[in-house]
Amino acid sequence: MTTGKKLGPNSHDTISSFILTTLLMKTLLIFGVGLIGGSIALKVREKKLYESIIGVARDGGTNLEHLVGSRMLDSVSNNLNEDIKNADFIIIATPVAQIGPILAKIYPYLSKNTLITDVGSTKLDVIHEARAHLKDKFNQFVGSHPIAGSEKHGAIVAQKDLFVNKNIIITNEKEANFNQTKLLSKFWGEMGGIVTIMSANEHDKIFSTVSHLPHLLAFNLVNLINNKKNKGTLLKFAASGFRDFSRIAASSPEMWRDISLANKEAILSDLSLFQNEIATLIKLIELNDNQGLEDYLANASMTRKNWINN
Repeated sequence: MTTGKKLGPNSHDTISSFILTTLLMKTLLIFGVGLIGGSIALKVREKKLYESIIGVARDGGTNLEHLVGSRMLDSVSNNLNEDIKNADFIIIATPVAQIGPILAKIYPYLSKNTLITDVGSTKLDVIHEARAHLKDKFNQFVGSHPIAGSEKHGAIVAQKDLFVNKNIIITNEKEANFNQTKLLSKFWGEMGGIVTIMSANEHDKIFSTVSHLPHLLAFNLVNLINNKKNKGTLLKFAASGFRDFSRIAASSPEMWRDISLANKEAILSDLSLFQNEIATLIKLIELNDNQGLEDYLANASMTRKNWINN
C-alpha cells in the first residue's frame, strides 16, 4: 500500500496563477457549522478568502443566527436554492449519513463552476453518494478529510488554527476535475494543513486502523465499566491512564455510529484482528509466560516511543 504525495502549506506555489487568483471568490456555503465547519469559517474570515460565508443548519441542528452575531458567519441561508446557485465553494461538514441527502438537494441548483467537498471521516461511501446524486456534475466533487477532530463538538469549540500543521487527506477520483483538485489543495493549504492525496479505498483502510478502531475501543472500555455493579467506585479511583484512554469516548455518538456503519468492512476486519491480539494476551497471561508477555509488551512500547520521537 502506498500513500499519496504530501503537499505542505506552501506547495500551492506550483499551481497556475489562474487557479491561485480564483480561490479568492465571493461565496462560501457551509452545511453544518460545528467544530470543523466553524473552524473553517473562522480561518476563512481571518484570511479574507471569501467575501461571504453562509451557513446552513444541519438537519436536527441548532439555529445558527447567533454565529452571525459572533461574526463567524456573514449570514444564515434563508433561500437555499439561490445560495447554492451563487456559491463558488460548498463544504459539507455534517455527519456522513447526511452527506448523500445534501448532495441530492444541491444537484439541481449547482453552477458548473462550483467546487464541492465534504470533511467526512469515511470516503468510499461518500464517493458512492456523490456519484449517485451529482451525476453529470460528479467531477465538481473532491472529497476531503481534515485530521483535526476533537472529542468536543459544536461551533462553540471551533478554533481558527484547528488545521495548522494537521494532515488533510484529499481523495482524487479519476473523474475529478484537475483544476478543482488543485483549488481544494490550495484551500487546505490556506487553512494551514499538510495535504496528502490518496484513493478513497486506501483512506478508509488506514483510518479504520488508526482512528475508527481506537474510538470504538474507547467506547467499549467505558461501557465495560458501565456494566459493572461497582461503576461508581471504579470511576472514583480511575486516574490519568483511564482518562487519557477514554477521552475520545466523549465524542459524538451520532458521528461515530455513522462512521462505523459507513466503513463497516474495514472496521470489522480490524476488530477481528484486535480479537486475535486479545486472544494472544489472554494466552500469555494464562500460561504465566513471563518472557513472552514482556516481549509482547516491549514490542508495543518501542513502537509507541519511536512514533512519538519521530
